[in-house]
Amino acid sequence: MREPVLLVIAHGSRDPRHAATVHALMRRVRAMRPGLRVETGFLDFTIPSVQGVLESLAAEGVRDVVALPLLLTRAFHAKADIPAVLRDAPRRLNIRQAEVLGPSPLLLSALERRLYEAGLTPADKSSTGVVLASAGSTDPEAIAVIAEIAREWRHTGWCAVRPAFASASLPRTEDAVRELRALGCSKVAVAPYVLAPGFLPDRIARGAAQADVLADVLGPAPEVARLLLRRYAEAAMRMPLSSRAAMSA
Repeated sequence: MREPVLLVIAHGSRDPRHAATVHALMRRVRAMRPGLRVETGFLDFTIPSVQGVLESLAAEGVRDVVALPLLLTRAFHAKADIPAVLRDAPRRLNIRQAEVLGPSPLLLSALERRLYEAGLTPADKSSTGVVLASAGSTDPEAIAVIAEIAREWRHTGWCAVRPAFASASLPRTEDAVRELRALGCSKVAVAPYVLAPGFLPDRIARGAAQADVLADVLGPAPEVARLLLRRYAEAAMRMPLSSRAAMSA
């Protein structure tokens, strides 16, 4: 039986670096799973749209799709926007919605990869404070997840780890950098907990001006690609959304 098409749903941005980074991640995913059909749709700003991709797949005769939110937390887009788009999909499609990527130990590995690529070494961990800088959200669940990730990451050997947010919530990146300086950390590093460049990641970068190290976005890190395929495999085993709706009717 043919395995479901993987439809990765990205947020989209006016910044062309965003789409370029998403496509680079998809190339890595395809390289890891050469036989898997991988499509990308965007919620806003960028084409193709999610709805357009779904309609094209249905017109081709595709039946089974795994829709995977390219998101790190379960905030508004995962809880409202994406389910709404999938409810309007062509009825012939059997769609399974995968979980968002985070939290996951693979993402922590990707964050550390980016920090080491930016100049840190494992020997620096005990003397380095890290700002876990995310885009931010008005969703309390998403904020709590970021704070918990920071607490867990601290136990892997860093001097300290503090969460920060580029929007909607506090503290800001620059405030967390100052706090880690005050704690006496010899170095301060900023690790953007974001997938692709754009307006908010640029704000994180500006807030990292007084840090010693600024890591790159997660982007097409191999750990992110592996996690994406893991979420796909988990969702492919579940019942399609259309079948669940029919059973509950």
